[in-house]
Amino acid sequence: MSNHMEMENGTSVGERQFFNLKDMPHLIKVLDRNQKIQPDILHVIANTPLVKLSNIPQREGIECEMYAKCEFLNPGGSVKDRIAYRMVLDAEKKGVLIPGKSVIIEPTSGNTGIGLALAAAVKGYRCIIVLPEKMSDEKVNTLKALGAEIIRTPTEAPSESPESNIGVAWRLSKEIPNAVVLDQYNNPCNPLAHYDGTTEEILWSLDDDIDMVVIGAGTCGTISGVGHKIKERCPKCVVVGVDPYGSILAVPDKINESDVQLYEVEGIGYDFLPNTLDRSVVDRWIKTEDKTSLEMARRLIKEEGLLCGASSGSAMWGALQAAKSLKKGQKCVVLLPDSIRNYMTKFISDQWLEARNFKPLVNNDKLSWWNTQVTESMVQPVKSISNESTVTEALESLRQSGFALLAIVDDKSSVIGVFSADNARLRLANLSGSVDEPLAKFTVKKYYKVDLSHQPTLGLVSRMLDIAPYVVVVKTDDVTYVQHPVGVITSADLLNHITNVKHMNGN
Repeated sequence: MSNHMEMENGTSVGERQFFNLKDMPHLIKVLDRNQKIQPDILHVIANTPLVKLSNIPQREGIECEMYAKCEFLNPGGSVKDRIAYRMVLDAEKKGVLIPGKSVIIEPTSGNTGIGLALAAAVKGYRCIIVLPEKMSDEKVNTLKALGAEIIRTPTEAPSESPESNIGVAWRLSKEIPNAVVLDQYNNPCNPLAHYDGTTEEILWSLDDDIDMVVIGAGTCGTISGVGHKIKERCPKCVVVGVDPYGSILAVPDKINESDVQLYEVEGIGYDFLPNTLDRSVVDRWIKTEDKTSLEMARRLIKEEGLLCGASSGSAMWGALQAAKSLKKGQKCVVLLPDSIRNYMTKFISDQWLEARNFKPLVNNDKLSWWNTQVTESMVQPVKSISNESTVTEALESLRQSGFALLAIVDDKSSVIGVFSADNARLRLANLSGSVDEPLAKFTVKKYYKVDLSHQPTLGLVSRMLDIAPYVVVVKTDDVTYVQHPVGVITSADLLNHITNVKHMNGN
């Protein structure tokens, strides 16, 4: 050991002392004098922060002040915590919900379901949530973790269909003893929660001085409740509703058939008019698209540090369009309804965005095969089966073919889904499915595919295989627009091809 001690700033290392915190500059924050300890997590719902936005508005040339109401910071991750708790409290008060006896059933796009499952977990109710297949796996897993039972319904089923999440929920409510559908679409507690709570918080934060508020329309309780209170307390404020293309909420008189289409953003838009919608308090509607909504959601995360979801991107994009009419000194509030948690495998994934053409395919010039176009010779053929077949017939066809999946086609030989061994096993082993069910119950409709007519590259297929076990290959007929199945590409198929390419090239 050295006989001398190293010196730092005149003090030996062995004599180093801790910082003199008392004499350092201090930043004292006045503590919120709310209750120090909450009796349960439900009491934490609401009182979300209002945060000033600086980077995005400045970069978009917005003159007014923009603020985000951060509803994604509710304990369940969304604005729907408010209405779920309010509906449960109201139903208990009226004797509709009886603790230890009643069963909560709700059709939802997920967030109201999570709010209800949260309340059910704390209060001890059995909870059954019915939601469309397009909703993220993160929502499903969160619901399951909270103890809810999950039933999925076809995304394309219209609201009036018995197969829709609404139709299935009401059917179950008649079959299950003591079942209660709180019915967010028609329950006055939905807008009331925002009339009494959300709006009061916004008005308090800005001293009743607001020039514009922008809100995405889903069940419409938020925009209707906020709109009514805003009109009473701040008549000058312009209420702007955001509605995606594919939804009819912003259409004033009737459905525009050309506008009805599927869209990726979850939690906003519907194909029917909920009773919780009051268009009279909405001064302006702005329609949004998937691409711009998802890009804006990513910008909110990256540029403002707000860990919000896709519908927040829709609301923010709409707010930027509307705020262009405001001047310096005026105030615009945009409500960000849900969090990043529900979309980790969706728009947060670059591969997911690239697969849907929402983001340019990543370049990889170091790989000679990356930009090679996919041809039929690279594709492992698969057998097709009619959607009129039985599950037993599909299983037998799968065994005979030796393939891992079958292409399910309609009467025009167009691909409508796949039948896979993995999914069949999952349904039969874990979901109490039966081979006596219709083939539709075993049809996988969420899968990755490329169309040879669009000249896809191996690079695109590789990116899809980063997040999927296989990629279905189709070819669209130029005249009939029928998507004929060509086959499938797996990781093993792609690996064989690119290693053969390297071998032939001497790389």
